[in-house]
Amino acid sequence: MKKEIQERSDIDFILKTFYLKLFADDRIAYLFIDVAKLDLETHLPHLADFWESVIFDKNDYAKNVMFIHMDLHKKSPLTAEHFQLWVNYFKETIDEHYTGELAQKMKDRSSGIAYIMKTKVVNV
Repeated sequence: MKKEIQERSDIDFILKTFYLKLFADDRIAYLFIDVAKLDLETHLPHLADFWESVIFDKNDYAKNVMFIHMDLHKKSPLTAEHFQLWVNYFKETIDEHYTGELAQKMKDRSSGIAYIMKTKVVNV
């Protein structure tokens, strides 16, 4: 049964489920595992802070994630396919478990973020 996004724990669930999907797809997993050497236990709270700020209109997230992705791109080129995979898995994860206005807002924002990142990182 799908439910509305209501609190931080919903965002945490979405992110954990989403990253399990990314880590299972060899087309993109290597970027997180081998190149960025991402520690999910450390990384997920930062991501959740970002999405909590976006979804609940807190506007209190101050880190610039663009630089992180530009640095990653220097280590291993990011492609349009990577961004498409990211946004597809993100939306799929939300659609599988959530419904409503905030779920749609999160999906819409993910599309915008993927587009901006792709434009600024890949198309430079």
